[in-house]
Amino acid sequence: MTVGIVVVSHSRALADAAVALAGEMVHGGGGAVEVAAGADDGGFGTDAVAISEALTAADQGDGVVVLMDLGSAVLSAELALELVGDDVRERAVLCPAPLVEGLVVAAVSAAGGASAAEVAAEASDALLAKSGHLGAVSDDPAPAPVAAGAEETAVFTVGMPHGLHARPAAQLVAALRGLDADVRLRNVTLDGPEVSGASLSRVATLGALRGHEIAVRAGGADAGEAVRRLLALAADDFGESGTAPVVAPAPVGAGRPVPASPGIGIGPVRAAGAAPVAVPDARPGTPDEQRARLDDARAVVRAHLQTVRDRAAREIGAAEAAIFDAQVLLLDDPEVLADTGARLASGTDAARAWADALDDVEARMAAAADEYLRARAADVRDVRDQVLRALGGAASDDTAGGGIVVADELTPAETAVLDPASTPAVVLAGSSPTAHAAILLRARGVPAVVGVGAALVARAREAGVLAVDGSTGEVVVDPEAAVLADFRERADALARRRHEASRRAHEPAVTRDGTAVLVGVNVGSAADATAGLGADLAGLVRTEFGFLDRADAPDVDEQEAAYRALAEAMGGRRITLRTLDVGGDKPLDYLPMPAEANPFLGVRGIRLALTRPQLLADQLRAIVRVAHDHPVDVMFPMVAGVDELAAARRALDDAVDAVGRGRPEGLRVGIMVEVPAAALKAAAFAPDVDFFSIGTNDLTQYTLAAERGNDAVAGIADALDPGVLALIAATADGAGDDVLVAVCGELAGDEHAAALLIGLGVRELSVAPGSVATVKQAVRDVDLATARDLAAAALACPDAAAVRALLR
Repeated sequence: MTVGIVVVSHSRALADAAVALAGEMVHGGGGAVEVAAGADDGGFGTDAVAISEALTAADQGDGVVVLMDLGSAVLSAELALELVGDDVRERAVLCPAPLVEGLVVAAVSAAGGASAAEVAAEASDALLAKSGHLGAVSDDPAPAPVAAGAEETAVFTVGMPHGLHARPAAQLVAALRGLDADVRLRNVTLDGPEVSGASLSRVATLGALRGHEIAVRAGGADAGEAVRRLLALAADDFGESGTAPVVAPAPVGAGRPVPASPGIGIGPVRAAGAAPVAVPDARPGTPDEQRARLDDARAVVRAHLQTVRDRAAREIGAAEAAIFDAQVLLLDDPEVLADTGARLASGTDAARAWADALDDVEARMAAAADEYLRARAADVRDVRDQVLRALGGAASDDTAGGGIVVADELTPAETAVLDPASTPAVVLAGSSPTAHAAILLRARGVPAVVGVGAALVARAREAGVLAVDGSTGEVVVDPEAAVLADFRERADALARRRHEASRRAHEPAVTRDGTAVLVGVNVGSAADATAGLGADLAGLVRTEFGFLDRADAPDVDEQEAAYRALAEAMGGRRITLRTLDVGGDKPLDYLPMPAEANPFLGVRGIRLALTRPQLLADQLRAIVRVAHDHPVDVMFPMVAGVDELAAARRALDDAVDAVGRGRPEGLRVGIMVEVPAAALKAAAFAPDVDFFSIGTNDLTQYTLAAERGNDAVAGIADALDPGVLALIAATADGAGDDVLVAVCGELAGDEHAAALLIGLGVRELSVAPGSVATVKQAVRDVDLATARDLAAAALACPDAAAVRALLR
């Protein structure tokens, strides 16, 4: 028996994604799944004729279940039934189930041999797990006795990292199909009710997480076989045995120190993170006076968080700055304020009321089953302590003061509040040079070494003095006098080099053999532009900074004013305006996006812009207006296909027409090379661009399948990996002689990588404001022939560690 399925949706993209998700649950098995979605012109809509054709294609004689998204899809499906033969119509079932959840369950049920009526019934119950988890009243009947005959029982422990989620649950239900057995399951750990093992939607309501015990009770002729199959599946983690467990791993690259931020740091060790805060002594006052004290303290912390958030958005990007948004929301959380208000009304001091209320929130999060919520407990503690400091709480004496920070990891929030004046250096057991903490440390001029491993961190924490070289990756614990003297000499030499670089910052960056290399600055505002002393251009303007902290998008006039101010701050030098780079992992409140399982591979950058044509049109009109008076480059992010570039260029042409002054003479067009496919297809893009700008941060994480924000794999995400370097070389080869190749990612700011990048064919480096002068100086030390030999040797290296050794 093979039941077909038809998916009817107003959106082709939604339907295709839902079918792909369902396919993950059945591993290619099951009957035909046909899609009838979207209008012929690529827009939204449903078509009865297309649905009727899908019905005919899906029908293999055992029936078809039709799933629909919105009301008019139901009408179209009903009309489609009038367009098919009587035999197909009689076997078709229009199912009221939710589209996505229903399709997943329907696909599994159909693959297990269920009838059309059974498939439709299972799909209709697909929301039971979600509604049960959220506390909705269950309509699950009291458990019936199992089928007559000898009863078999057993207990197994869930071993999968993510628990008995949809895919292993599907394996469970499929294993029981065809057996003469009535199988009941119960989550013993949660003391939950029994559910039928034949129903995927019921199994999902078990809420079984890793480590939970599940009781099995089976009756019927095949009860023994059913129990045997389930225990075998459990022993094999329900088909998930090949999935790596989510555990707290040893830091990637442990024992292999990696330079992450240049500079020399010498000093005592300091405890990492925010210092513990004691609750200040109670102060007299009425409940209203205490409430006013607390409101004032919260206002101080809110202003501080906003300042830190704005700086982080400019220096490491809008997505990473979102952590501070969450902390601001916690400051104003209505439940927290209600709890605090009740304590104040009972006569509790403001500081004690706040501390106790936040301690309760932290405890609940720390005890949560969800790993993400447990991780947020530290954010709650941070907000608690900041408000207590504002109320007069003091940090403990044993952790206050300056020194070299030694830690396992640092979050962007912790890094952003470090004072460079009192932090000679940072040493981390894990992390990588492309992690957000490392990026922020470089932007703030704090030397750093990462990936040193837990053993060295443990030794360093017991040291009296550390000597750290963020350029070479050296960390010396309690150095001898001669070693300490050597570090101090290096620090003096570095200071002299930086002074010389600053003195020559306004001179061109030209290699020893006469090759000119532009050195630009990455900016998010006019203030950043003025801080980039000596920059030849603004090589990357993060325009999304102007879209943050708003209820709606800025209009054309607002954007024009912002870009014009930035162009004027650059004093006539070229500015490279990257169009809005948000979406997926970088959401905006007024741009609602559906949740994505993997937002880094989802709708972001140019993909989002092309789905919001008015948003893109407004931004391009503002850019064109400014380009009539200043030299401007427009750069499109996250481009993977030539069709995306063609659509973006058409939108730019429309903006030129809308402004009505002709095409600005100096307006140039480029794309970000962040996706490996773009690097490998550079020759296909080259005829339609004036430049490529390689974003090494994203290119690295996409090439190595290692998200730089994920501490468990951050050590893998090294831009000096030969695979990443090969893509930079491929971009330069595809560019030819007429298309400029730039690097605007973090690798551009690494002085030691300057020769390597130039040898690969890069002729523009765009860096953080504080790195312009030193990168220019590094370019002046390069000989092109030697740089090309260096690049060839690096491409032949086995890994990033070997490349770093080569550079040293």
